[in-house]
Amino acid sequence: MKNQYILVTGGAGFIGSNFIKYFLSKYINYYIVNLDLLTYAGNLENLKEVESHERYKFVKGDILNRELIEYLFSEYKFEGVIHFAAESHVDNSILNPHTFIETNINGTHNLIDIAYKFWRKNSIKGRFHHISTDEVYGTLGKTGLFTETTPYAPNSPYSASKAGSDMIVRSYHHTYGLDTIITNCSNNYGEKQHDEKLIPTIIRNALQGNNIPIYGDGKNIRDWLYVLDHCKGIDLAFHNGKSGETYNIGGRNERENNYIADKICEILDQKVPKAQSYKKQITYVTDRLGHDKRYAIDATKLENELGWKADENFETGIVKTS
Repeated sequence: MKNQYILVTGGAGFIGSNFIKYFLSKYINYYIVNLDLLTYAGNLENLKEVESHERYKFVKGDILNRELIEYLFSEYKFEGVIHFAAESHVDNSILNPHTFIETNINGTHNLIDIAYKFWRKNSIKGRFHHISTDEVYGTLGKTGLFTETTPYAPNSPYSASKAGSDMIVRSYHHTYGLDTIITNCSNNYGEKQHDEKLIPTIIRNALQGNNIPIYGDGKNIRDWLYVLDHCKGIDLAFHNGKSGETYNIGGRNERENNYIADKICEILDQKVPKAQSYKKQITYVTDRLGHDKRYAIDATKLENELGWKADENFETGIVKTS
């Protein structure tokens, strides 16, 4: 196998940092350049295990900085891009949608446009892998699953910005023939997740003796995907996925938020017992604006075409996380 340089964007975040660690340990021919602006969700502590790795380099920078990205392509001759970088917290998108439009849409366009032009000029057959979300599909009723052909119907500024970035990537394949892959994942959880997300919020507040806030009636349902299973799916799609295709990655682990909170409290009751159950701290708060009721992914395409399968169910994965 020849040595290849891969640009990973947003690699100091939750999923990106897990992916870099996994990728470097699995493959000996890849050199990874990690471009991350280190906003609130990026943390170099997530990458302590690989910071001095001979095939890893960190560059602090913005995907909106065209001059910097052009320099990196010129310097490293990337043959692949795996694009994690995004503003991703729904609550923040409601308060400040402009940042999400700038980073997720304009940033993605900047990155893919530079990749396309560099690869065309230098006759390099590079692959651009865009990491997206199931939230682009909107919300489900009590039945049904999101498939790769489900129409887009985003309901928050965050999901709308991700839907826009997906369409940009799609357009570069169909218009210019660029080798692209899009993966849309369900709700990730696991080691190194940012404190803002549901599961870390439950764990943190429980251990600190605070109220554990649950939106609305707690009956919102998500399909939970252990982060290492997601990394393995990205790996398969990047290497073996058909150019121009979208692959959905989901854990087939639909759980209500009420169940999530109860399960974590039960684990903490065993691991860090106190006078009364942590469940007593669960408190219901005003629901989030535009809060989608249910997400669930049909991962059949990835399973059948590329042989992927989630190793963890929620009950095994959450023990590793807690």
